[in-house]
Amino acid sequence: MDCQGPSCFVVHSTFGIRHSAFSYAAALTMRFVLFISLPLYAIDQFTKYLVLRSISPYEAHTVLPDFFSLVNVTNDGAAFGSFKGNNLLFIVISGVALVVVLALLVRRRQADAWRDISLALLLAGILGNLTDRLLYGHVIDFLLFNLHVRYADPWPAFNVADSCISIAVVLFITHSFRKQKSAG
Repeated sequence: MDCQGPSCFVVHSTFGIRHSAFSYAAALTMRFVLFISLPLYAIDQFTKYLVLRSISPYEAHTVLPDFFSLVNVTNDGAAFGSFKGNNLLFIVISGVALVVVLALLVRRRQADAWRDISLALLLAGILGNLTDRLLYGHVIDFLLFNLHVRYADPWPAFNVADSCISIAVVLFITHSFRKQKSAG
């Protein structure tokens, strides 16, 4: 279906296929998402590379005494080390999650920057941990905080990809509550 009217912008791909303004907008959205997710994915992988080269397994390098250390901890389970020994299961779950995120990114929809940022963070996080699982058979965690809180003393080690996923979830929840408030 061709776009009609003065606001229509047609892009010709290298294959000679015509795309409407919607396709152009979708391409811009995908560029925006990749602009966020690819650098975060690169940072995640680069920091893990540095940890593997400079910190022995289960060794701690104190950065801020009694608060923050860099460690080299492996995790073949889920968040907080739960469901240990299920790397293959989490590869499959990550693959499914990756397909869902990509499907959400390419489907027709109204522009929503909060949603796109959340999906970009989720994409970076999924790719970062999935890469670890495929390359090493486990996820590499290296950020260790001691929050001096009961049951979180210290907080379980995590990585940049985990942070991206956590922030994405908070943004999704916050955004859905904001949308409900504005609709109601």
